[in-house]
Amino acid sequence: MQSKADTELVRRQNRGLVLEALRRVGMMARVELGRATGLSPATISAITGDLLAENLIVTAAIDDKAEKPLGRGRPRVALSLNPEAGYVLGVKISLNSVTLILSDYSGHLVDRTRLPIPTMGADAPQFVPRLAAAIRNYLRQRDVPLGQVPEIPIAIPGVVDRTTGRLVWSPTVSVDVGAVPGPLSESLGVPVSMTNDVDMMAQALNSRDPVHYGGTFAIIFIAYGIGMGLYVNGRLFSGAFGSGAEFGHTNHVPGGPLCRCGRRGCVEAYVADYAIYRSIERLPPDEPPADIDPDAETMAKLEARARAGDDRARTAYHQAGLALGYGLSRLMGLINPGRVVLTGRGIAAFDLMQQGFRTGIQEGLVTEIADMTEIEVLSPEDDLVDVGILAGALQRLDREVFASSDHEPVPPRRRPALPAVGMAAKA
Repeated sequence: MQSKADTELVRRQNRGLVLEALRRVGMMARVELGRATGLSPATISAITGDLLAENLIVTAAIDDKAEKPLGRGRPRVALSLNPEAGYVLGVKISLNSVTLILSDYSGHLVDRTRLPIPTMGADAPQFVPRLAAAIRNYLRQRDVPLGQVPEIPIAIPGVVDRTTGRLVWSPTVSVDVGAVPGPLSESLGVPVSMTNDVDMMAQALNSRDPVHYGGTFAIIFIAYGIGMGLYVNGRLFSGAFGSGAEFGHTNHVPGGPLCRCGRRGCVEAYVADYAIYRSIERLPPDEPPADIDPDAETMAKLEARARAGDDRARTAYHQAGLALGYGLSRLMGLINPGRVVLTGRGIAAFDLMQQGFRTGIQEGLVTEIADMTEIEVLSPEDDLVDVGILAGALQRLDREVFASSDHEPVPPRRRPALPAVGMAAKA
């Protein structure tokens, strides 16, 4: 005979399975939910009845779905997540700017707004009140009560200590800002977490297509800096303390050009935009990266020079490819990923790096092992970090809050003033 605790655990797991299936598919009939979760019709009926009563899911006639016409007879009832059951507010901190991303419970993006808020040289006592005020105003303007936002996840470039949630180091943001989660949570009365931004890119890919982007894979982001997000055996990997994916700051050539991290010869010091610009424009290898800020137009002109046959430009891109290839050969030899995804603004010049990239992998790793990993070049997407932030938060909301019936009541209310803008973040 099951104890009360065991019964509640099973019930919680079953509720989680139903919510997960609805989030993944979007709209399903009860019979489809049963097939997707493996639960009996009686269990599905009981769980969906509870979720309907709690305003977590809503009903619609499947005949309303043009892609699934049923023909004659009474239409089956489909179930979907209630968009108004709650909201997730994601925060993306970049160099001297903060982006706020609001999603409803169904995973549809309601709004994205970028605000100019200084981050370099700011300490937590300065930064937290500004950010808290911006969040309150943002939600007030969109008629979303703070009480309907169960958590606020923050994505930031740099190393976040996963044991404390604090920022350890960042190339673009003052370390003092790493003290944000605790004080911001106290100010708003909402749990606040912090994570690496490129980790959220990996989370986004996995949430969009867990089969294609599952198992062990890495995403390398190439732009002004070099970042990596890593999945190992189906789980986001960040190491014991959060620096397990600092690919860009592994060493390529000891004593080489200066990197943003203050060390010399990192992979980033050859591959990043500032590194390529520094090489082509004959700047000293000691020129501080902070003083070099080529925009997209400038980088496009450098790429054009290389494609036109400029020897110095071609050499710089070849050396970038070599550094990237050698770096990836070490990663591939250590963790044997099934897939490595290359993305970011720098991918526009991958054709110029490709020969050096292949040489680096061929010289750095046994061919039979290197061939196990598929290299995928993905066009840069501005919203990948946003999707990852929201997907992770919605997944936690399903599993840690709404999988239990012992949660705060979900009152019926109208939607926020702004219309959804079309991005879905599925967990």
